[in-house]
Amino acid sequence: MPQDPVIAVLLPCYNEELTIAEVVRRFRETLPAATIYVYDNNSKDLTALRARAAGAIVVREPRQGKGNVVRRMFADIDADIYLMADGDGTYAPEDAPQLINTLLTERSDMVVGTRRGVTDDAGRAGHAFGNRVFNSLYQWLFGSDFSDIFSGYRVFTRRFVKSFPAVSGGFEIETEMSVHASQLKLPVSEIALDYGRRPEGSSSKLSTFRDGAKILWMFAMLMKETQPLRFFGAFSLFFLASSLFLMAPVLVEFAETGLVPRMPTWVLSVGLLLLSMLAAVTGLILDSVSRGRAEQKRIFYLSMPSGRVERRATEVVRKPQPGKTPRAA
Repeated sequence: MPQDPVIAVLLPCYNEELTIAEVVRRFRETLPAATIYVYDNNSKDLTALRARAAGAIVVREPRQGKGNVVRRMFADIDADIYLMADGDGTYAPEDAPQLINTLLTERSDMVVGTRRGVTDDAGRAGHAFGNRVFNSLYQWLFGSDFSDIFSGYRVFTRRFVKSFPAVSGGFEIETEMSVHASQLKLPVSEIALDYGRRPEGSSSKLSTFRDGAKILWMFAMLMKETQPLRFFGAFSLFFLASSLFLMAPVLVEFAETGLVPRMPTWVLSVGLLLLSMLAAVTGLILDSVSRGRAEQKRIFYLSMPSGRVERRATEVVRKPQPGKTPRAA
């Protein structure tokens, strides 16, 4: 008979002593067969002590940033199913069986719990606006696989975890996960889940402008790595348009008089034209390199055992709560 899958619950934490014990307790009640891991990211409070007292395995990660914690988790832990959430209590542990059930029944490699009511969290209008803008930008740049790229409530198969490079260091790690899945065209799903509010005394670690700038930079870097022809093509078109704008009056004057009195303008326009050609050639070369890297990633991903268990998910986790229908991405 097939064995039950090994389930690992991953909770990256930084200064969450007010909530972590309750989060661990609820996950243990909801998924009694799972192992709960709390990775403490240099907390200055009693997060690690409260998590250990609640029954979690606690590991310290000294490199600051959620991306560094997730990279360490994925490297350290061996399981068939990985469920990642936050330790602040905004994601309901009672929704975990529905995420796992969807992973198994939809045969997905990643299921994302999209957040209903995320714009109500602490009433931060900047976060709400940023979520809309960045999700729209992601869909324009990388595809429409995801509607909430910043959700931290996700469940993965083993081969997704072990084939994910995880190069980012901070909050932008969820964006990198989404781009990785979109680039390799991995099977993914989304489920709309309620998003809770932090308890009084607990504050968000996010900075609207600082983290927004980091995410924009990550978008640019991921586009350069995964879509270099499009990335460098934009620069090529900009330089070409600038060159033609400066070159046109000089050419008109030369046609009328046979002279080139504005030599610096002409030299600048020719230089911009050369930069345009260089950017275009760079994009073409790196596009071939990027395609080769994507093929290597795909082959490595396929070489990993799927870790899926061919049995009904209801035999592994509790029956999903009624009234919540999975939505495939």
